[in-house]
Amino acid sequence: MTPGFLDSEDLEIDTRCHPISVATGGVKAFTLVELLVVISIISVLLAIAVPALNGARRQAYALLGMHNQREVTNSANLYAMDNDDLYPPSVATVGFGDAWNWSDITRLIGIEKRSPQIHRSMSAYLRNYITDAKTMFCPNAPQKFQYLQEAWDAGDGWDNPETPTPTDPLSGTYCFYWGYTGYLGEGPRLFRGPRTPASLGSQSRLLVSDYFGYGHWRTHKAFASCEKLSGGGIDPETQLASAWWKADGDPNTVLAGVKLRAGYTDGHVETYLPSEAIPMRVSSTPEGVPPFPDDGGPTPGLFYIPRNAAR
Repeated sequence: MTPGFLDSEDLEIDTRCHPISVATGGVKAFTLVELLVVISIISVLLAIAVPALNGARRQAYALLGMHNQREVTNSANLYAMDNDDLYPPSVATVGFGDAWNWSDITRLIGIEKRSPQIHRSMSAYLRNYITDAKTMFCPNAPQKFQYLQEAWDAGDGWDNPETPTPTDPLSGTYCFYWGYTGYLGEGPRLFRGPRTPASLGSQSRLLVSDYFGYGHWRTHKAFASCEKLSGGGIDPETQLASAWWKADGDPNTVLAGVKLRAGYTDGHVETYLPSEAIPMRVSSTPEGVPPFPDDGGPTPGLFYIPRNAAR
């Protein structure tokens, strides 16, 4: 016998221990019942695994959202350290000179400069501290604005290539509160966003939060948020604004399971529930009163803020 090869005598096989199916070419086939059992087991395993995977994905996005907001608060504080302990002016305004009013608090880029010394874009203030525009965007939003990075890089010169106007505003998925004044209720009771990291006197400590609101002109009589709402759908992005989740109906159903996040002047980020938030209206004057009406035309609607952030 040649080394490394076998003679035919060495190939004797006890067929009593190794039955071979001639009909299947030497391979024993599954019966229909066995195949159905295997499919059923796989289906059960998938039914168990998919919710677990979805839960893990939501948890990962929640952690990323907290990381983003922590980066925003740190960057705002770094800006203040470099600028006489003052946060940048809010870009959520409309108008020029003395003829201006407050606007949508999700603004990343305003309509125009309030004065030659005040930028209309947030990135004009924070671009040295935040280079990746995804930091300014909620990871749980339905989709990222297609020109987000381009708009952040362009700053005051942002011009959406899909519009005929030379400059365009842009609204995002987070609310930014530094230097902002909102209307909380009768009295009047005002929200005053922090002007300085010290948050002295009547200033709130709130710097940034997930967007959560009701009655915006885009969504009408519906809740909207960058966090997914139960039983709703997507309010798609426009040329001037990012996509949100929206849903109408019973708040107990729509808001079930929703968790929101907010970042504060001391750098910490915490989670809160919709039931722990209060409504804030957009002010129609620099002084904070009166607010825009809830109905009657294109209004910003209500913006819910954490109850413990109200001042």
